[in-house]
Amino acid sequence: MRHLLVAAVAANLLAGTAWAAENAIVVEQPWARAAATGNSAAYLVIENRGTAPDRLVGVASPAARTAELHTSQVDAKGVASMRPLQAVELTPGGKAVLAPGGMHIMLMGLAQPLKDGQHFPLTLTFEKAGAVTVDVAVQGRPTAGHDHQKPMNMGN
Repeated sequence: MRHLLVAAVAANLLAGTAWAAENAIVVEQPWARAAATGNSAAYLVIENRGTAPDRLVGVASPAARTAELHTSQVDAKGVASMRPLQAVELTPGGKAVLAPGGMHIMLMGLAQPLKDGQHFPLTLTFEKAGAVTVDVAVQGRPTAGHDHQKPMNMGN
């Protein structure tokens, strides 16, 4: 029976889905932008299928010196800015979508270029569910290492 559970977990990780069974946290569609140097960003969808709230409070990956939760916004003048987030709230039955132009995971100081088709591990730390590691697929043509099309204001 234990072998079946291990096989099911491995199959879901390979398929790009991971979960924390204790709190019913499900992570789907993890991907990152290809980048030649510098920084990149990772995106994913987190669903809380449980009955208690939880929070994503940390991220880490050997693919980068630093990984942080960030959000991007564009003001009325069309100026884009990016700010760090302390946490991502997950209400019971709710979803958090980390996608281009909004919440995302900044990968700063890449250990090596991220090339289309590669994969790397990303560990998400939840306040209640604990650590969940997902397999992130790198997609797209490598850029110079900047995730956004417009210059960003890195304010706090």
